[in-house]
Amino acid sequence: MTERILVSPGDLLGDGVFETLHVRPSGPWLLEEHLARLASSAALLDMPEPPLDEVRAELSRAALALPDISDLSGERDAINAMARVVYTRSGLVHVSVGEIPPAILRERRDGIRVLTAGLGVSIRETPPWSITAAKSLSYASNFAARRWATRHSADDVVWLSTEGYALEAPTASLIWLSDGVIHTVPPAEARILPGITAAHLLSVVSSVGLDAKQQMITAAELADAEAIWLASSVRGLAEVTSLDGTRRPRSPWTPRLLNLLGFSAADAQQPR
Repeated sequence: MTERILVSPGDLLGDGVFETLHVRPSGPWLLEEHLARLASSAALLDMPEPPLDEVRAELSRAALALPDISDLSGERDAINAMARVVYTRSGLVHVSVGEIPPAILRERRDGIRVLTAGLGVSIRETPPWSITAAKSLSYASNFAARRWATRHSADDVVWLSTEGYALEAPTASLIWLSDGVIHTVPPAEARILPGITAAHLLSVVSSVGLDAKQQMITAAELADAEAIWLASSVRGLAEVTSLDGTRRPRSPWTPRLLNLLGFSAADAQQPR
């Protein structure tokens, strides 16, 4: 951990930005993309540019100190670890590396139950001070949404705009398959956080014979998709096995796409 100055009151109020990365034997996955988004998020909050070289050095030191943590497969080269980088307005930089919670691994392996819920915002009339495209530390409402889902016998939420468009999940991007095309929501049009894992997946799916497209989608249209996933850096892909209480069959594409993203064979196995 590196502390540039003492914690300020603003730090305690979520006035900062962060990134979470999947750690692999080769190091943090998609590191430069995450650092670029960290800098972009800081700019959206009118914060000074983060010290990216310092973050790189701290991540390297933290990864070297990581104990051997195997994933569900028990493979020695399949590290079950994640890194988190926090940067606050006061200049505090905190880098930590630790084990991925078992619940996230189960979601990647077994899938998730999802509810759609209105976010109460319009994609056409966002406030001029909106920071929805930044990965800020103000995550209380995101976690509250997931707790609400749990109280209603689900695992996660897909937020809807007032126009009825599906946007994103509290901690993940939305991905779906229709007619041989892998889709995600266009972040600029939807005014949401750009998903790094989602963007990477769309950049490589042609290698397995799929096309890629960014497109807005309504909740009703989403229900008709061939397959739906939530994508994030640590979770990878979690297949939606139930949407608004309606069970969905498992897709044969899930293990293929997980492997394409570099997750282990055990993570790609479907439950029997």
